[in-house]
Amino acid sequence: MSNSIKNSLSDLIHSLSKSEKRQFKLYTGRLPSNQNTKYLELYHLIENNKNITKKTILEKTTISAKQLANVRANLYHHLLKSLRLAPQLQTTPIIIREQLDFATILYNKGLYKQSLNILDKAKASALELDEKTMAYEIVEFEKVIESQYITRSLDSRADNLAIAAKDLSIQNVLTSKLSNLSLQIYSFLLKNGYAKNEDDYLKTKTYFHYHLPSYKNEYLGFREKLFLYMAHLWYALVIQDFRSSYRYATKWVELFEDQPKMIYAYPVHYLKGKNYLIESLFYLRYYSKFKEQLNQLETISKNDKIITNSNTKTLAFLYTRYNQINQHFLTGDFLTGANDISRIENELKSFQDKIDSHHVMVFYYKIASIYFGGGNYKACIYYLDKIVNNKELGMRQDLLCYSRLLKLIAHFEDGQDAYLEELIRSTFKFLIKMDDLHQVQAEIIVFLKKLKNILPNELTSAFKELHKNLKELENHPYEKRSFLYLDIISWLESKISNKGIHTIIQEKSKNLK
Repeated sequence: MSNSIKNSLSDLIHSLSKSEKRQFKLYTGRLPSNQNTKYLELYHLIENNKNITKKTILEKTTISAKQLANVRANLYHHLLKSLRLAPQLQTTPIIIREQLDFATILYNKGLYKQSLNILDKAKASALELDEKTMAYEIVEFEKVIESQYITRSLDSRADNLAIAAKDLSIQNVLTSKLSNLSLQIYSFLLKNGYAKNEDDYLKTKTYFHYHLPSYKNEYLGFREKLFLYMAHLWYALVIQDFRSSYRYATKWVELFEDQPKMIYAYPVHYLKGKNYLIESLFYLRYYSKFKEQLNQLETISKNDKIITNSNTKTLAFLYTRYNQINQHFLTGDFLTGANDISRIENELKSFQDKIDSHHVMVFYYKIASIYFGGGNYKACIYYLDKIVNNKELGMRQDLLCYSRLLKLIAHFEDGQDAYLEELIRSTFKFLIKMDDLHQVQAEIIVFLKKLKNILPNELTSAFKELHKNLKELENHPYEKRSFLYLDIISWLESKISNKGIHTIIQEKSKNLK
């Protein structure tokens, strides 16, 4: 048995809720001769020991080394069958699939009419939820049965099924093209962040418009619209067009809210859309609307009709905490933000098996920024080191670059001058290696490098000069991306006015919409 299967089995068992464990107990109780079944021995052992070894299994159970692989596979199989029967996991798509299985069983028994009756109901449910792939599969199965179960209406029935199959096939092709486009643009955003130069912009623009399929709005169903809005949203974020990202995030959320049944059928997509709507408002600095949408998200995260499983619980945690931290960046309330960090870290531990390292590193960057704004530079550096020293972080190169840059500034603020020169060199080399040394970064690095030669009475003038140079880049198509990661302007204004950065941001927050 491979390590991946071993880990999968342990992860699955330790992901079970109390009700799911009760469901498994009921499920195994219905099977014959289960009291001494070997897979149950293995289940109980793994349930009570998270990091179990092969040696421990062989010592504490009646399972032999030759049997172990098969017992593991058997346990994994029974766990999945048990979960499939769990009432809390009975989503409509799963129920439709189950109906398709029942229809197949009846077909194999030669009970064609009964099979067709079930398929007809399953098809209606699939079309109601815009599950066109399943609907197409059902229609194809109906065609197979109709070829054996002859009725008086065969001619019209054959025509209707042929037309339905053709229409569904065309719609599925369009859905596939739109979902492929959405995925590719999203992948670029995750890997590279925002477009950092003309080449990134043109490459993304060309790819987007070349692969955007032609369509007519009136023929778009729920799924086609969803993937269309997603693709436009990712594209708008890449090119930093936050008005467009707000527009398409709004369309995305309204698509669900106009059809509430879709929220309960596909809560993951609804939560994701809500998150990007709030994030777009954050970048637009539209505080009143941001706060309104965040309040709605916090209410949704407590709705047990939407937050029904581990997946939705994890996403609700991610999106509410991300945006709660972003709220502190808008208001400058870093003290409250810092007080929340221990709670967030405890929550992160409870979700550690569900959250990938990319999202954890985003949390660390936000936490580091909170500490920087509050003047706790050692804590800021501690969390930035978690990102910089992460050798497995394959996504978000931009996060790696700006973590190093913020670390430089935090070292300067903390008075750690002995390390500053070496840090400047290593940061400079890293930015060149990542092809991310642009004018804003270069201005900051050059400024920090010449600090040792600046007299104390000349320091304010030097800060003013850097502030002037960076303000000119604030609206540059590509240089402005740096200010999304680092509020360097507010930091410089705090140095010039001899005020805390939180005070500067709080003063600015009074002018937010």
